[in-house]
Amino acid sequence: MDKYTVLLVDDEEEVIQVIMKKLDWEKLGFTVVGYACNGVKALELVEEYQPDVVMTDIKMPYMNGMQLSSRIKTEFPTTKILIFTGFDEFEYAKEAVHLEVEEYILKPVNSLELTNVFTQLKNKLDLEISEKRNVETLQKYYLESLPLLRANFYSMLMEGRIREEEMPRYLTDYQLSFQGPYFCCIVIHTSSSQVPEGMNPLLLVTSVQKQAEEHLGEKWQAKAFPYLENIVLIAQLGCESEITELTDDCDRFCKYARHIIGAVVTIGIGQVCVNVAGLSQSYNSARAAVSYRVIYGVSRAINVKETIPQEVRGPSSADDARLSYLFKMIRLGSEEDVKDAVAGYLYQAAFHERTLKQYHVDIMELISALYRFAVNQEIAAEAFPENMKVLYASLLDMDGAALQKWLTDTSLSFRKELLDARNQSTRSFVSKAKEYVYNNYTDEALSLDGVCRFLGVSNSYFSTVFKKKTGNSFIGYLTDYRMDQASRLLIETNDKSYIIARQVGYTDPNYFSYVFKRRFGVSPSRYRTEHTRGESGSEI
Repeated sequence: MDKYTVLLVDDEEEVIQVIMKKLDWEKLGFTVVGYACNGVKALELVEEYQPDVVMTDIKMPYMNGMQLSSRIKTEFPTTKILIFTGFDEFEYAKEAVHLEVEEYILKPVNSLELTNVFTQLKNKLDLEISEKRNVETLQKYYLESLPLLRANFYSMLMEGRIREEEMPRYLTDYQLSFQGPYFCCIVIHTSSSQVPEGMNPLLLVTSVQKQAEEHLGEKWQAKAFPYLENIVLIAQLGCESEITELTDDCDRFCKYARHIIGAVVTIGIGQVCVNVAGLSQSYNSARAAVSYRVIYGVSRAINVKETIPQEVRGPSSADDARLSYLFKMIRLGSEEDVKDAVAGYLYQAAFHERTLKQYHVDIMELISALYRFAVNQEIAAEAFPENMKVLYASLLDMDGAALQKWLTDTSLSFRKELLDARNQSTRSFVSKAKEYVYNNYTDEALSLDGVCRFLGVSNSYFSTVFKKKTGNSFIGYLTDYRMDQASRLLIETNDKSYIIARQVGYTDPNYFSYVFKRRFGVSPSRYRTEHTRGESGSEI
């Protein structure tokens, strides 16, 4: 390694020259970078060279050795200081100790003593440098491995393997900040079957993650990472109601991704939680929301609270992997999908290959899993009698074909109830929106944002459902309703057009006339003339 540097300071230059000649500096591992005859000059050289060691006399003009040592320790704390002087005074020694000088050497000093001092000093410097570089190396390795450590942390977080009391340690170790106070998981699914020509699917996913970080990261203080072939974002919210704004931002991003980079992206928004440890449940609900793209379509955001509120209560306790696909088909699949899933489950379970005891256990587990599924989905399960022993006994008496028929019928009945409940929920949802229009159409400020705030849902979800059920957009429905009311008022009253315009929510009478003519093909005044004339003619 390079030699350590030394600055010599003494008001007697002859003393400095003797010291420089007495020692084999190169052999000791040092080199003298300069010398000074007073403290002020010495301090200038320290600032210029920043030597490893300063060997200074005490009694000097302008600035004595103690003052110089104090300044050096303040401004260059790593510099080692050696005091050598002919003044063996206790007060100097006490101050030297206070300044943490390395040695306090009395003149005259011989070469052997100085050699021993610098040999020990070099060993100390070597040890400090080694420790420092070792820490720096470890810090470098740590920073290089930090992305992998964080990825592992996020995986454990999504799987619910970190206890709440352990969370502060992980966040500190991995240099992560979660301010909250509310959190939400977002699962971004990029279609691997609809990829732009010539584009590598992996590169497309990487591009989607980068774009998501740019469009959603800063506003929502989101942490993004890949997980199980999807991209997951952990968003931070100021209040729970911000979830609708987050959903709309995600919906806009889906459309942006398709328009700009040709990616078919669907985003699932999970339930809101109040601590980082609860993000595993938020992730599970976000992943469930993404799976509903088969019903609600792709290139859009799907909020679990809006689409499948019954699943927000917590993760299903039916953890049997053999039933997970069947339950998924009950929720999302067709009748044929459900039948195939039942057949696949029974084949996989291979009940006929089990011992009688194991068969009894499997039947009990099947009943329990179905019952919990029905409870979690709020299904009125008539398939389960009050006395579960009756059902258990009847299933034990069934052969393979009868068991498959019972499980198929039960699964299909569950599917039908879920569909009916979903449709009923949607009908109620649309009815509330129509009722809101009926009560507020005269308000010129009535808008899509307003009705969504009233219903507590995102614009994207509301627009999709309303259009699907009515065949018209909300704005289109509102406009038609207002025009219908305007046409009625034109016939039933003698009010001027501009008054009627205000009565149906238009402050600009010219714009009202434009919209009215676009709907009925004639101006409001012409419409009144034509319809009132027809009524007068019928009375003659």
